[in-house]
Amino acid sequence: MRILITNDDGISAEGLTILEAIAQEVAGPDGEVWTVAPAFEQSGVGHCISYTRPTMLSQLGERRFAAEGSPADCVLAGLHVVMQGKRPDLVLSGVNRGNNSAENALYSGTLGAAMEAALQGVPAMALSQYYGPANRETDNPFEASAVHGAGLVKKILAAMPQDSQDYRLFYNINFPPQPAAGVKGTRVATQGFRRGSHFAAEPKLSPSGRRYLWIRGGDQQVQTLPGSDAALNMDGYISVTPMRADLTARDALDALKAVEWTGE
Repeated sequence: MRILITNDDGISAEGLTILEAIAQEVAGPDGEVWTVAPAFEQSGVGHCISYTRPTMLSQLGERRFAAEGSPADCVLAGLHVVMQGKRPDLVLSGVNRGNNSAENALYSGTLGAAMEAALQGVPAMALSQYYGPANRETDNPFEASAVHGAGLVKKILAAMPQDSQDYRLFYNINFPPQPAAGVKGTRVATQGFRRGSHFAAEPKLSPSGRRYLWIRGGDQQVQTLPGSDAALNMDGYISVTPMRADLTARDALDALKAVEWTGE
């Protein structure tokens, strides 16, 4: 199996080292793992692509590259340049430092990479490690994803439905804020929503008196609806959420029929 891996935390991130080990186990002894990751941290860039400026690509080692661009740029570089047209069987993105459950998924560069792979017709999974009191200060906060990641990826690959839709499936995997031994299992989950918790901007003055804004995240310990991703993560479960890039709100289509008209 040929696997392309990337992330949004950057080429030197600890989570990428975890993902490399996961990918090597999934690919097998005769497989190939290719890495194309951002040269610098790209957290929160979503599905951004560098459409109006060039992206520098540097080779750091055998099958290992850094791109001065977004995670989606890295997927495009991997598919169309680095791998020289020999498409991978799978794209893995992560392991993100922090969860991409609930509304975080909409901001995530980790998810943006998986989404781009799906738009290119390649199976893709995004892996993220929830942080919390039980694992934040441990020697290896990524232990849950390191221990359970490869086995779960293999199970998803074996269970993936045949998918011929224009907007292909990709998978959002979030490991709970627990050591590996504290993981209760895996659950397929809907995307949740943390009510009352949201990103915000906070103004600060620099020593020179200039005004800057810092973007701050919301409380990650807020519960979502039962059975949704963050609620399951906080209860000790790995969540797996199948996603598509189709953003159509189908529940609103009928209500909006009143705006339709036909010209003469």
